[in-house]
Formats: sequence, structure tokens, C-alpha cells
Amino acid sequence: MRALIQRVTEASVTVEERVTGSIGSGLLVLLGVASDDEDGDIDFIVRKLINLRIFPDAAGKFNLSLSDIGGEILLVSQFTLFGDCRKGNRPSFSRAAPPDLAKLLYERMIMKLEAGGIIVSSGVFGAHMKVSMVNDGPVTLILDSRREVY
Repeated sequence: MRALIQRVTEASVTVEERVTGSIGSGLLVLLGVASDDEDGDIDFIVRKLINLRIFPDAAGKFNLSLSDIGGEILLVSQFTLFGDCRKGNRPSFSRAAPPDLAKLLYERMIMKLEAGGIIVSSGVFGAHMKVSMVNDGPVTLILDSRREVY
């Protein structure tokens, strides 16, 4: 499972000219699900999203987590995070989960984040979406539940 995390002051997602999710201060999370992902991968990403200290304290240091600031998450499905561009000019998405599995794990991720006390807004799984955001910092990080080091 991969998550591209952007610290934002605001973010929204629109589907067919209708806003389906929006947040103020918090994290825009683009989530890619791999074909071999399972609940343990969700648990890893959820724990990191809630506890990662990437928000500034009064001294401007990265000492506060999403929970500490009462921030929100805008979660958007993004199978292209598993695009492999090493060969040829067209990405291969063979590692991405099939839609039924990806949707199931995406919905479980929302439930686990909410169970952790986080307010979650989302896009529409599988839809063509337009995502807007104001990246704060900018701060952008990548989480991968199967890689130990970047």
C-alpha cells in the first residue's frame, strides 16, 4: 500500500462538478492499493497518518501529529501510485489491486481512520476526480507499507 501525503491548509475533490469531499488543515492522502495488500498494510498506514509528526509546534519544529492539531484527512484513491514506468513509455499497473479489492481496503482505511478519531472526507472510488489543495510548506511524503527505507 502506498500513500502520497501532502500537508495542506485546505483541500477538496470534485466529481462531475460536485464537491464530494473537502477539508481544512490536515492531510491530503492519495492512496494506492497493491494486489497483495491486506489489513496489516492498512494498520501500518493508518498508524503513521495519525501519529506522524509533520506539523510545526510553536518553535516551527516538526513535533505535532495530525491528532495533536485536530486535523482532517482527505483520502483519494490513486491506483497510479503503482504505475511502473521503467520499461517503455506507457506505465504498467500490474501491481495495482483489482478494483473490488482496492475499494474494500480503501473503505476499511476510512473506517479505521474514523475509529482513530480522525475526520475523513473522500473522493469517489473509481471516478474521474479533480483534486485541489494548498500544500503547506510544501510538505509531501511517501509511505509504503512494504518498504522499510526510502
